Amino acid sequence: MAASPGTITNADSASGGGEDEGKHVKPFTPEKAKEIIMCLQQPAVFYNMVFDWPAQHWTAKHLSEVLHGKQIRFRMGTKSTDTAPQFETACNYVEATLEEFLSWNCDQSSISGAFRDYDHSKFWAYADYKYFVSLFEDKTDIFQDVIWSDFGFPGRNGQESTLWIGSLGAHTPCHLDTYGCNLVFQVQGRKRWHLFPPEDTPFLYPTRIPYEESSVFSKINVVNPDLKRFPQFRKAQRHMVTLSPGQVLFVPRHWWHYVESIDPVTEEDHQARVEEAITRMLVCALKTAENPHNTRAWLNPTELEETSHEVNCHYLNGAISAFFSHYGTSEVVETQALRTNREYTIKEELNVHNHVEVEQIGSHNSSSETVKQEAASPFGLDLVPVIPSSQEPSSERGGIFENDGEEFVSKNGKSFGKLPNTKRQRMMSESENAVVEQVASDRTGALSQIFVSTDDLLDCLVNPQVTRIVAQLLIQGKSV
Repeated sequence: MAASPGTITNADSASGGGEDEGKHVKPFTPEKAKEIIMCLQQPAVFYNMVFDWPAQHWTAKHLSEVLHGKQIRFRMGTKSTDTAPQFETACNYVEATLEEFLSWNCDQSSISGAFRDYDHSKFWAYADYKYFVSLFEDKTDIFQDVIWSDFGFPGRNGQESTLWIGSLGAHTPCHLDTYGCNLVFQVQGRKRWHLFPPEDTPFLYPTRIPYEESSVFSKINVVNPDLKRFPQFRKAQRHMVTLSPGQVLFVPRHWWHYVESIDPVTEEDHQARVEEAITRMLVCALKTAENPHNTRAWLNPTELEETSHEVNCHYLNGAISAFFSHYGTSEVVETQALRTNREYTIKEELNVHNHVEVEQIGSHNSSSETVKQEAASPFGLDLVPVIPSSQEPSSERGGIFENDGEEFVSKNGKSFGKLPNTKRQRMMSESENAVVEQVASDRTGALSQIFVSTDDLLDCLVNPQVTRIVAQLLIQGKSV
């Protein structure tokens, strides 16, 4: 597992499930998941495969209680914009408990202890490569919270996994693993993965210094490259994905990867505060309109203060102001929100395109073998390929994604069909990234002018997407 100012990630080498809950059915059987893992040669994200794993509910705070004061080694790096990679050999290390890490991560300036010499605003901390078997040697029950058998590895659980917990900005230098492939389960917070295919190795200037068993590093800081010193890096084809809680990333053998934590683990949930303010405003508005003289019939007795629309509007604006004062200097939140919507749309289009393509082939009386190949494509709503990023120049050389619908063939020669509509996805990504950057820029410049009115809230609430969800919830609630 890995964490960013707090993200937590659980990683397992695939070189080597749980029962379904209620009506939930996992999209892939263990046998099918393993077939995909063993044949697929590009990164992809599995959805809806770990919803019943107990580890899904882990938090850094929970793990600190489980470890109960056990000392962990943290790597300390600087929050800098240097073009040189921060290799492990150039970092300092501290021995501290997870509880001490969480206190430091909350920016409690008065704390002492292992982190006393590290200003939270200037440093990040990373507990990485922590093997479950040694970390939880006297708490072995926790091994069962991770169920890799769902991915086709019978009997495999957390005992064979590693845990990663880091603060905002914590990262691993770009490297490739010399053997094996990896499955990475994101538990808490988000991590951004920058991936490069094996054929990009010459453009990444590989080095074995510093030497680490099973790892080859890149001389380049891929998030801030020195293109004068490393000009060939322009030809590298970056694939980028933000891994969110509940998702599992498959990293094929010999794919380069740079991983950074982009979320705090333990700070106040500003978005939840905005959601709470919206709920409060709606409840008060609707219930007082229904019976304005009987507020105590619906207010919880512990909710002592009198409410009014004006007070609630002020409360909502305060919550939104706090949100933007925290995130306003960064494009991460705005960008991620828009990209999350975009990724969901792309997933839907992938699924629809696959379906239409099979139907069209059938209508033109193509061979049944071709239809089977198209239908066998593993990609869809629950397995999404990590596509090349439009943020990096990749036009100087071709690649697997260069042609629309290029056939994907696995290592053993078995075809998974065609990668659907990747050219269109890339065009969508380019235009939407421009919109994201513009919106984020406009938002940062307008922070001091933000005011949310009743009309603003109403406009969001009557959005067709919202009313559709509300209608579904109402129907579901009455159909029980």
